[in-house]
Amino acid sequence: MMADGILDTVAIQKVLPHRYPFLLVDRMLEMTDTKAVGLKNVTITESFFVGHFPGHPVMPGVLILEAMAQVAGVMLLSRAEAKGKLAYFTAIDNARFRKTVIPGDQLRFEVELLRARSKTGMVKGSAFVQDQLVAEADLMFGLVELEHNSP
Repeated sequence: MMADGILDTVAIQKVLPHRYPFLLVDRMLEMTDTKAVGLKNVTITESFFVGHFPGHPVMPGVLILEAMAQVAGVMLLSRAEAKGKLAYFTAIDNARFRKTVIPGDQLRFEVELLRARSKTGMVKGSAFVQDQLVAEADLMFGLVELEHNSP
């Protein structure tokens, strides 16, 4: 955790099981039990730009949603009742892509908890570049016990 209470990449990796190249959240700016704000810096060195519209790099929408889900996952897994669990992405509803995301952009994700049960969760997420909405979706998660004998 950083000095001002914000989670940096090292702290995020203690909550999420993701690692390079699948860790898509660089920093958590705000987090409560019901809301979170996270950042993703989009750089030209991202591996997906090699094959996704070469010569006209655009971040794949599915990866924008994955990064949004990771922000939600950090929030959900930081709750006391989620200790020792993993959050599996189970559904996406109402997804909309409003604007392309290109190298040099900084994505700001805002997620709000709509429902939390012992084994499921649902959030509404929005992604912004500067103050412009670029994507939004409702994301559902299944919370499962972490198996300690997994590789």
